Amino acid sequence: MSSEMPAASYAPPRRAGQRRRAPAPLQAAARVRWDRLGRIAMLFVLVALLFLYLSTGLHMLSTWRQSRHTDARVAQMQTEHARLVTEHNRLSSRANLEQSARALGMQYAPEQTYIIGGLPKN
Repeated sequence: MSSEMPAASYAPPRRAGQRRRAPAPLQAAARVRWDRLGRIAMLFVLVALLFLYLSTGLHMLSTWRQSRHTDARVAQMQTEHARLVTEHNRLSSRANLEQSARALGMQYAPEQTYIIGGLPKN
């Protein structure tokens, strides 16, 4: 049998007035790992920046798609406006007004209406 003591119970001799140090596992847990904390903080900042950039990019994409839709609608409305202006000009022309009035049985003031009956059928 050897006179050596087990490693767990061996403690180096202390000097007078020296405090007893806490065991290594407690001391390691109590220390702040600033490098690890800094990396985690940087990771959170990176995630926040990515979120901001992505949300802005999605908003820009949405706005671009909406502007394309609006441009298409404006082009459609311009085409319809041109068609309506042409139809308005055609309907408000003097010849068309006169033709529509005669179809309703109207006449000019100095004109006289004649009704002819007994004509042969074609």
